[in-house]
Amino acid sequence: MPSRDLDFPVFDADNHMYETKEALTKYLPDGYKHVIDYVDVHGRTKIVVRGQISDYIPNPTFERVGKPGAQEEYFKHGNPEGKSYREILGRGIDAPPAFREPAARLELLDEQGIQWATMYPTLASLVEERMKDDPDLTHVVIHALNQWMHEHWTFNYENRIFPVPVITLAVVDKAIAELEWVVERGARAIMIRPAPVPGFKGPRSFGLVEFDPFWQKVLEHDVLVIMHASDSGYNVYANEWEGSSGEMLAFAQPQPFSMVSTHDRAIRDAVTALICHGALTRNPELRVALIENGSSWVRPLLHDLKETYTKMPQAFPEDPIVAFKRNLYVHPFHEEDPVGLVKLLGADRVLFGSDFPHVEGMSDPITYVDELEGLPEGDLRKVMGGNMASLMGVTVDA
Repeated sequence: MPSRDLDFPVFDADNHMYETKEALTKYLPDGYKHVIDYVDVHGRTKIVVRGQISDYIPNPTFERVGKPGAQEEYFKHGNPEGKSYREILGRGIDAPPAFREPAARLELLDEQGIQWATMYPTLASLVEERMKDDPDLTHVVIHALNQWMHEHWTFNYENRIFPVPVITLAVVDKAIAELEWVVERGARAIMIRPAPVPGFKGPRSFGLVEFDPFWQKVLEHDVLVIMHASDSGYNVYANEWEGSSGEMLAFAQPQPFSMVSTHDRAIRDAVTALICHGALTRNPELRVALIENGSSWVRPLLHDLKETYTKMPQAFPEDPIVAFKRNLYVHPFHEEDPVGLVKLLGADRVLFGSDFPHVEGMSDPITYVDELEGLPEGDLRKVMGGNMASLMGVTVDA
């Protein structure tokens, strides 16, 4: 039973599935079967991407996973005892059906007191960065993942679980085709990586005019854009300072330098690109939810945007603060200051998300409401579910 009994419906904007081994392989065309594979390394299964063993996910079969919320206290109260990462995580658990199947997950949502949830794949974030030199390949693999997700989870399960397909923007025409494919199958939201878009001529900003045909199609279909934390390639900067060359590891202990220097740089840059390169001004009705990126970067970015706009307003398509508050919705981590963010942006622009069942998320999602103490009930309703329900087009009963 949930630890809180709320008298209003709750929409968790940040839930995750754990994929099966076939998620990235089942629908790969014959000519691409070699791209993703699984191998045994000293008794442990590892995923192989384009012939390279990846440690991005320690156990890519997800047969055993970290205990949900294992790091919750670590993020909220720090680590005064200086425990090792392994000590903080504790022992893993066998992944229950609710982490891997929609029917069982729906039962778990009922137990947790959650009415709706957007559901994100866990493996997806390793794909684009490891294939950025081959845009065509990236589109093929992303489409295969979306096919599996649609078959296994659907994009709208019982009008309560909304699995979110991935769109890579590398080739705009192919991105539009993928958008049309997922929308035809019921998708109400799409997930886009907060990172420069790889292309045949190198990376570039998705805020440029080149991508307007895609954004306009998003508006035509009334689809929510979700920028969820991912491997955005920013570990290369930390690696240069650390003198290393390893890949980003999703569930590994980060180094102090990367924690201080790069942990929120990707989403900050992504938002800056959308604003400064004019995508939000040219597409003012675009709705973008920033999920699992935290919010500690918001206030400093708004300050920097305001200062820059004051010095060179002629270089901006409009007041950047206006664009931010009109188009963007932010999901603050529970350990941050959600109430402060509500006061900064307004209750209409803040979203609740638990990151369940990941180790860095919340063990009991509904306890997020405790971090909103002091807000009027109307604001509580908006943050805990009303805002996301409106964005996803679901009806909230009075």
